[in-house]
Amino acid sequence: MTDRPDLAALIGSRICHDLVSPIGAIGNGVELMVMERGRASPELDLIADSVSSANAKLRFFRLAFGASGGQRVARAEVQAILADAVPSTRLSVSWTSDPDLARGEVKLLLLALLCLETALPWGGRIAVAQGPARWSLLAEAARLKVDPGLWGSLQGPEPGLEVTPALVHFPLLAEELRRSGRRFSAQLGDAAIRIEL
Repeated sequence: MTDRPDLAALIGSRICHDLVSPIGAIGNGVELMVMERGRASPELDLIADSVSSANAKLRFFRLAFGASGGQRVARAEVQAILADAVPSTRLSVSWTSDPDLARGEVKLLLLALLCLETALPWGGRIAVAQGPARWSLLAEAARLKVDPGLWGSLQGPEPGLEVTPALVHFPLLAEELRRSGRRFSAQLGDAAIRIEL
């Protein structure tokens, strides 16, 4: 019996693929307008910043929510995506790993990173590190916002748990963990959360 296709991941890939071209065209249009005028304006700067932000989010979402298959991704690409997509004004993310990574692993890690970001609404630091056998993610902040039901859902179903679109990464991570067969553990503290997978 063949595995059912991951429809959520295929939808994520399709949306990202279909939005890349029009957003890129808007960016190109802004550049042409600046060249024609010989200078930028506050309005064009706002559009350019929005296009850059949208592109960064699309690249992040493509890896976190899209289909992974047997593809590989370079550490440098992941680091560049994180630098562009994560709001550095309140959150810092460091990534230490081999230079060449399985895209399925990166997907798991980015979903876990989104879970940690949810617990850091006031900012903090996240360190992602590849060990000999497992990955470790450490989030640290002066204040954390931890929902025990959401975090418990990563270990098994939580009866009556309602998930909003802003928290969809929790059930997606749980599904990816089941699909990959990876062992998962999370230690929730007052000022730190450590994930191993």
